Amino acid sequence: MPIIEMHLMKGRTVEQKRAVAEAVAEAVTRTLGVKAEQVRLLITEHGTEDFSVGGITAGRKQEAAQSAVAES
Repeated sequence: MPIIEMHLMKGRTVEQKRAVAEAVAEAVTRTLGVKAEQVRLLITEHGTEDFSVGGITAGRKQEAAQSAVAES
């Protein structure tokens, strides 16, 4: 039984999450030869201050990008 974890930034719609769940299940059933009902997908959502790269949170990165646009 494949168990897949997916981490996303908050803000995806219900429709997007349903679509990705279907796509992942289809890909796993096709490539691993398991039944769709055996595929488990856990989606965990994170806020912009709960994720960082190189010590810079996604929120800070968004703020910097907005400031750059405003200065243009």
